Amino acid sequence: MRREIESIDDSAALVAQVDAAIHDRQPLHIRSAGTKAFLGRPVEGRTLDVRTHRGVVAYDPTELVVTARAGTPLADLEAMLDAAGQMLPCEPPTFGGAATVGGMFAAALSGPRRPWAGAVRDFVLGCRVITGHAKHLRFGGEVMKNVAGYDVSRLLAGSFGCLGVVTEVSLKVLPKPRATGDLALPLAVDEAVQRVAAWRRAGLPLAGACHADGVLRVRIEGGEGSVKAARDTIGGERMDDRDDAFWARLRDLALPFFDDPRPLWRVSVPAAAPLDALPGALLADWGGAQRWLKSDAAPADVQRFAAQWGGHATCFTPGTTREPFQPLPPALLRVHRQLKAQLDPHAIFNPGRLYADF
Repeated sequence: MRREIESIDDSAALVAQVDAAIHDRQPLHIRSAGTKAFLGRPVEGRTLDVRTHRGVVAYDPTELVVTARAGTPLADLEAMLDAAGQMLPCEPPTFGGAATVGGMFAAALSGPRRPWAGAVRDFVLGCRVITGHAKHLRFGGEVMKNVAGYDVSRLLAGSFGCLGVVTEVSLKVLPKPRATGDLALPLAVDEAVQRVAAWRRAGLPLAGACHADGVLRVRIEGGEGSVKAARDTIGGERMDDRDDAFWARLRDLALPFFDDPRPLWRVSVPAAAPLDALPGALLADWGGAQRWLKSDAAPADVQRFAAQWGGHATCFTPGTTREPFQPLPPALLRVHRQLKAQLDPHAIFNPGRLYADF
């Protein structure tokens, strides 16, 4: 039975608020539930709250596509999908349960399954957005073949509201796996990363690989036969019925590791990057490609290390640095400024949230 979600179309009021802000040259602080308010720089401006614009616009389980308004609670959407045996494969964090579809799209954070299933952006088919001209536009569509040309909908994913007010998102969903497994192996972090890389090359159905406190946790998903074969290959202690909330706590940064009072950094680099280059406590997720670092290291040192390996570092602890996001190279910064000028010519949307000048 399909779970019903309250449906309210408040788009006209949102457009009117944007139009008034343009007329008054008044910056807007776009927000929803505020579960990711700790990310980025503080924004000063008139609050535009999208939580009043909520509900599922379209959902056909046979097409594996759902379209939902920005203020829709993520927990409600996932419960509806779960009732149909489906899921958001990117496993976005909820940070306590209040997260919304709009916040998921704006931050584009993905969970432990991301290296094997894909990121939030990979499952975006289309969106509706209110631009800096107070126009309510649609980009993309609701089927993969409609996603062509300059993919503005995926460009907007992860922009933290700096390019427009996203009011609606169409997402590809997937069936839930028929079988799962959860294993624990006591290993040093360097050996853990090497083993995960080998299992990945061997085609094992991995869906999570996290190392913390001397233990590698591995999640496997797929058909019953493939999960059993992978379990036999990987070995270790079965955790299926002993700690089934581990992956949800990891997704929401709620493991004991995250209680450390030192600043928290998310360092995204190739798994082959050195594991001991920075001081502090390390949790290696995504088989070593996403490192959660608790460290008093200078912010410039953390971001320099990430840049040297072709990655990026983001500070998740407010007040640690004036530039919580990885500084952009000059050429890329010019592209960002040009996009901002086209979509938000009056610079009213979340000014300064990502970088000081836009």
